[in-house]
This record gives sequence, C-alpha cells and structure tokens, in this order.
Amino acid sequence: MATEGDKVLDADTAVDRPRLHAPACERNREPILAVLRGHFAGRRRVLEIGSGTGQHAVHFAAAMPWLEWQASDVADNLPGIRAWLDDARLPNTPAPLELDVRQPAWPAIACDAVFTANSLHIMGWDAVQAFFRGVGGVLAGAADGTLVVYGPFNYRGAYTSDSNRAFDAWLKARDPRSAIRDFEAVAALASAAGLHALADVAMPANNRCLVFSRRAPGRSTA
Repeated sequence: MATEGDKVLDADTAVDRPRLHAPACERNREPILAVLRGHFAGRRRVLEIGSGTGQHAVHFAAAMPWLEWQASDVADNLPGIRAWLDDARLPNTPAPLELDVRQPAWPAIACDAVFTANSLHIMGWDAVQAFFRGVGGVLAGAADGTLVVYGPFNYRGAYTSDSNRAFDAWLKARDPRSAIRDFEAVAALASAAGLHALADVAMPANNRCLVFSRRAPGRSTA
C-alpha cells in the first residue's frame, strides 16, 4: 500500500506534487531485480503494468540501462509516477502511459517484455483475464517475449502460509473482487494467451516470481 511521502517541487509550475512511497517496493526490489536481470538480459523494451508509485520503474531502469522501461497505470496514478521519473531523470524511462487493462484497446506499443508486481490480487478476476489477453497481444509481435509477474499465489487452492491466508482475508474485506490468485488458474490464462510457463521462483515474504515466455510461430524453443 502506498503512503504519502516527500514532496517534489515542479520547477515548471512551482506546484508541489506528491511522490508516494510504498515500503514493500523498498523491500522487494532487489530480489525481483535478481530475477529480472536473468530473464530480461536479452530484452530491449519492457512495459510495466500497474507501476503504482513509480519506485520500481526508477530502480529497475537504473539497474538495467540496456532496457527502455515503459511505466503505465490508470490515470489517477500517473502524476505520482511522473514525479519519480522526473526526479530520477533517467534516459531510458519515457513518460508513463495511461493503461487500464480492461480498456478495449491497449496503447500501441512495441515491446518484448512485460512486468507487473502486486497487481493480480488487487484486480478483479475479469481484469486478470483482460490482463493476460492484453499481454498476449502486445507480445505477439516480438520474436521472443517474456512476462514476469510478482506477487503471492495459491497452489492447488491452498495457501502457502498463514500470513498469506490472513492477507487474503484482508483483501476480500477491503474489496470482494480482490483475492490471492491460484497459480493453476493464472497459468491457464497465460496458456490461452500463447504464453508458456518458464520459471516459478520463490521470493521473500511468501511471494513468487512467475516467468512466462511467448515465441513467434515457427521459432525454435531449443
């Protein structure tokens, strides 16, 4: 959850803009980066879906300068993301895109990788379905496409920890549409979108990094 942090002065408008801080981003960014360094080593442009505060975008773009890191989120979150990007002034972070995964048409963007963190359990299931349809579409033009999803997951309908059980109860009390998703259901959506499971990496605090791959028809998987 994001909490209001320091203020960033906009020199052009002389108006303070909030730069929000999510403590979880500070805790999980290095374990996630270790996964991304390997699976995004050959990638060139990443679309981050649900960039939230913008902290991950800045940290990962700085650590992986060979990537163009395209942040995106719903309109309400874009000012906070811009504040982080403007403050960092990195050459590989273009202006964030407005993107709601449920919108009929996603922005036209050529990318060979997609990343999202702590989003699938916040979305309703209809949005999770739309997420995978959209990701399958944006990666369809890449010779090799990679999707990395970070967050908590259940397996065979069971929680992996008591803390995840409690977190799931909190999510549903906050919004009945939210829930920790079952890995098998998510993997089925990925498969329907033309993505196959490549890795399932254990992360701190009972989270996972799920890695999926999409290859152009006829391309070798060897």
